[in-house]
Amino acid sequence: MPQTLLRAGRRLALLGVLLLAGCATAPPWPDRPASAPSGRVLLDQVPFYPQERYQCGPASLAMMLNSQGLRTDPDRLKALVYLPGRQGSLQVEMVAAARAHDMVVYPLAARFDAILAELDAGHPVLVLQNLMFDWWPQWHFAVVVGYDAAQETVILNTDTREHYAMPYPAFLATWGRAERWAVVVLPPGQLPATARPLDYLRAAHDLESTGHPQAARRAYQGAAERWPERPEPGLALANLAFAQAQWRDAARQLIDLARRFPDYASGWNNLGFTLERLGCRTAASAALACAARLDPERFGSARLEGGSPATPTLPCPTVPACPATSP
Repeated sequence: MPQTLLRAGRRLALLGVLLLAGCATAPPWPDRPASAPSGRVLLDQVPFYPQERYQCGPASLAMMLNSQGLRTDPDRLKALVYLPGRQGSLQVEMVAAARAHDMVVYPLAARFDAILAELDAGHPVLVLQNLMFDWWPQWHFAVVVGYDAAQETVILNTDTREHYAMPYPAFLATWGRAERWAVVVLPPGQLPATARPLDYLRAAHDLESTGHPQAARRAYQGAAERWPERPEPGLALANLAFAQAQWRDAARQLIDLARRFPDYASGWNNLGFTLERLGCRTAASAALACAARLDPERFGSARLEGGSPATPTLPCPTVPACPATSP
């Protein structure tokens, strides 16, 4: 055999070994909770769009959005997410395009069982894969639409294949080489199965900060219903009202928050500045003083416009009266 062919054969053999090596150390298939489905899930209601060359981003995003009742297609999304110079799409464009459609983009924990939990809840998952190597990447977006625990396969809508069953080790390897990036894309108020309070509120705030306040409000309201024992969703709703110069609405929400969570310093602090906007400086000073007592490191230097730093009071007063907050 000519030496050139031998060397080429060795290179091809080595390439095959490297590709397989990426799949050789996959952990066992995760145990599922007793409440999980029987072992096979397929979200066959997710529409499928076969991708054109380098168009995995628009095709995958169209599947995610249309699975939630929107009406779009890869051609429309191409202008939002496709970068000709890179011959593909980046995560930041994909996320921004989903938010442009008033959707909450929630990043999943970098665990395979988080993907399974979302599928169990009926939520398709957008993932990024690296189909080659760390040093020679081939990035690819796909939509996870199911799994088969008995066969240990992950079911994908990917490239030109609908419901492609990828072996679990191969999926874990390609997903791992893309830093296990995975998100769900849901309407505001419909929470992910694996949602954590502060992470979800950050995802909702991203809607607010990118010019979608009404969608953000619905997301905050959904969080308040999901986690009534947490003060942060109520604070987010009040802050949104404050940002829109709806001082009375903000004050009412913060007064309710102070009554329900009297030891929540951030609520008292924001109540103080909101009452100031309503002209109730005495009540505002009392609220700031309470925040300073509860958390002097963060709020000890808070002051009203033209005033002195708040003097901590002990104990905190009842919710300060302000006629402007009356119905």
